[in-house]
Amino acid sequence: MASKQQENVFLFVPNIIGYSRIVLAAISLYYMPDAPVFCVALYSLSCLLDAVDGQAARYFGQCSKFGAVLDMVTDRCTTTCLMCYLAQVYPKWSLLFQFLISLDLSSHYMHMYSTLSSGVSSHKVISKKQNFILRAYYSNNLVLFSFCAGNELFFIFLYILAFYTGPEVFNVAGVSVSLIHILAFLTFPICAIKQIINCIQFGGAAKTLAKIDLEERQKAAKQQ
Repeated sequence: MASKQQENVFLFVPNIIGYSRIVLAAISLYYMPDAPVFCVALYSLSCLLDAVDGQAARYFGQCSKFGAVLDMVTDRCTTTCLMCYLAQVYPKWSLLFQFLISLDLSSHYMHMYSTLSSGVSSHKVISKKQNFILRAYYSNNLVLFSFCAGNELFFIFLYILAFYTGPEVFNVAGVSVSLIHILAFLTFPICAIKQIINCIQFGGAAKTLAKIDLEERQKAAKQQ
């Protein structure tokens, strides 16, 4: 059996799953303008594997900082690329998509950086002193998966609606409502709450970094 010194973090099982997620997402993005069915299938599979790599890391005892960052970066990049495309097909809402992209990237970067600066082993470790909403969000894998999945599904349904509305379920005042419209409507609240969580995450990370700055300034002042 190989010793710990001979282990290659890049070849850990969960990280290999992470690489496959990147490949699937890249192919789905390539086919995004012309093949919506193929694109949605690959994109969804890439998202589903997000729940598998964490389980694999715990099962094989292969949790790693590289894997955690790879996972987060992959999530942020794939969602960003999808929203960039949505900004093109829904030009009236492009400013909103740009805002959501900026909020998603900035809040997760700030959160990751603040946890590392605090010496915490993982960005999913939220102390009791921090916001209880963030603690509930990151401490329960089912809650985390549900919000992430619902958020992605809402954007996926918006993408599908750009090509196909599906069969009509009912008609309201001359407006046709399809199954895809209903699914988008049902997942919208989850997406909205996810954005609120991003705002809370951004604010909490900013406070943590400011606190670290003050502690370092006080420490430096005492040494003078």
